[in-house]
Amino acid sequence: MATFEETLAWTETQLPEPLKNLTQEEQEALAGYVKAVVKNKTDGFDELYQAIGSIVRFIPHFIVIPLMVDHIRPQISAGVCRTMGVDQAVSYANDLPLEYFSEVSRHLDDELMARILEKMKRNQAEKLILFELLHHRSHMLGIAEHLDRRMLEFVARNLETNKFSENDPDLEAHKMLMEKIRNLC
Repeated sequence: MATFEETLAWTETQLPEPLKNLTQEEQEALAGYVKAVVKNKTDGFDELYQAIGSIVRFIPHFIVIPLMVDHIRPQISAGVCRTMGVDQAVSYANDLPLEYFSEVSRHLDDELMARILEKMKRNQAEKLILFELLHHRSHMLGIAEHLDRRMLEFVARNLETNKFSENDPDLEAHKMLMEKIRNLC
């Protein structure tokens, strides 16, 4: 059952109780069906994200940022971000409101988020890290696994100030990160 739930974890929705009782074959068929539906319904999104990313390069940030925040869902902004280079994504990330960018970050893979954080203005990156540690700790710890030494040291210092214990359930899932942090000393 764990494999089935892991397969569908990307949906970020609770698995309905009746589906938990399916046979292995039925589970695999359902997972395949869900992925096929999603693929069919999102066909063309990558091209759309690419086009938006190309267009916004020619629009000043002071126009793009308020439009994004007021009219574009964070998940869509994340799709556009994935098509941009890290440098272009960073130029927007530095100017986005903290809460909005936090939402966007949860739709980006951890490694890409780490590259963006490493290139952001230090003050902005540190604010986001502190916000994520406070509100979305496990998400931030996943990103931290990919951070360079300088940023990882900042995360480690702030884990200690927020009185995290090594028995914390969020830290349990990030054993490799904890080992990296111990090796920093």
